[in-house]
Amino acid sequence: MNIHKNPALADQLAASYALGTLRGSARRRFETLARDNATLRATALIWQSRLASVAELQPEVVPSPVIWKRIENLINAEKQAQAMQAARSMPAVPAPAGGRWWSSLGLWRGATVAGAFATLLAVVTGVNFTKQLNGQVQELSAKLSATPAIEYVAVLADDKANASMLVTFDPKTQKLMLKRVGDFREQTDKSLELWALPPGAPAKSLGVMSGDAVVQLTAADTDIRRSPMLAITLEPKGGVPPGTAATGPILFKGALIRTPE
Repeated sequence: MNIHKNPALADQLAASYALGTLRGSARRRFETLARDNATLRATALIWQSRLASVAELQPEVVPSPVIWKRIENLINAEKQAQAMQAARSMPAVPAPAGGRWWSSLGLWRGATVAGAFATLLAVVTGVNFTKQLNGQVQELSAKLSATPAIEYVAVLADDKANASMLVTFDPKTQKLMLKRVGDFREQTDKSLELWALPPGAPAKSLGVMSGDAVVQLTAADTDIRRSPMLAITLEPKGGVPPGTAATGPILFKGALIRTPE
């Protein structure tokens, strides 16, 4: 299936990537695709931001002893299965003489039953753990449904294509959310200023950023809808005077993309 033509699949994979449930070759494949797809990178960053914000609001919880016991059962079951596999691969040995033959056979039968029981226990434990995980995912989804509606997103990068700023826009609240995802930090006598770049018109300042990791700015819906690009310039402390053009260099820029319905 072509992920570029299936926004729902791209969103699902990005969520799994951020949650950590996308593993192995599938995770490496996603990372390869994301390197060449700005929309996919932005979707993954959005999910990482959502999950991080949810986690920050939750109190620390010590795992239940039951969880640790289930993990121990899974490990023990795997050891039992490996031991049984090793036993099957061993060469046959002569049976003990006399009545000891039956006692030896009973011992191996007992080991087989124990191994089967351990395997069954692992399966049952795994099913219960999956059910619990599904419940947690559903609870997380309910929390995420209360998060702001993101209609536009942009990943602003430097001239080496290194992502430095994630920008999202919620039209309901008229809020832009800017999250630093790079290592750049301006000097204390400088400020970063965000600009909308409408085609055929002068750049319009959308606000001056503070030095915080996450900054919220207010923007008119019309300014966002008619601007296919955003840029960030380095300006004197406090930004340029209202109504004037940028004076500093463009540090980061990127396309403003409307998210899938």
